[in-house]
Amino acid sequence: MANNDLKKQKIFCTTSEAAEILSISVGTVQLWVDTGLLEAWKTPGGHRRITRESINRMLHHKPAAVALATSEQPGGALRVLVAEDDADLRLLYQTVLRHWPMGPLVEVVDNGIDALMAIERFRPDLLFIDLDIPGVDGFQMLKILNGKAEHAGMTAVVVTGLSRADIALRGGVPANFLVLPKPISFEKLLSIASALWELKAHRAGRTVA
Repeated sequence: MANNDLKKQKIFCTTSEAAEILSISVGTVQLWVDTGLLEAWKTPGGHRRITRESINRMLHHKPAAVALATSEQPGGALRVLVAEDDADLRLLYQTVLRHWPMGPLVEVVDNGIDALMAIERFRPDLLFIDLDIPGVDGFQMLKILNGKAEHAGMTAVVVTGLSRADIALRGGVPANFLVLPKPISFEKLLSIASALWELKAHRAGRTVA
């Protein structure tokens, strides 16, 4: 208790202390620092010091996630996260994904901050992300997620209304992420999800009907 009280009084926290306070991994703390969700500076020795004020902001942030379909076997269900700021498209995702044959567990968020929090908490197998989302945009998020070992099992698919030229002008996205145009082809998204579901079932020793 005394140790927790001391942390509350500190203006700056170490990465490990921030992870403990926020109940997330050290790797996620580093990710949130890289995306600007947590304010930090480095000591002369290269150690991060994170402001308690920014930690408190994240503690009180209420994710606007919408949980959808459930599965008879939640532990083995395909987990899908959708990050899309257009309300009509979010509703369309909810309507269509609810009827996918593998019965995925789905969360829908409308901004990059909630998306990053959901990635840590929900641990999606598949992420559908628009590039122009508020908070932390898709460009920044994908560049930081790229190559992170803790997210190596997550497949990210960009669904955007931007042209390839516009994407290139804004710095592009890592080459290993699939980019699909809007209007959304849910048939294509389903084929991607089905392939991932079969792979997940194979690894778990299950048979896909």
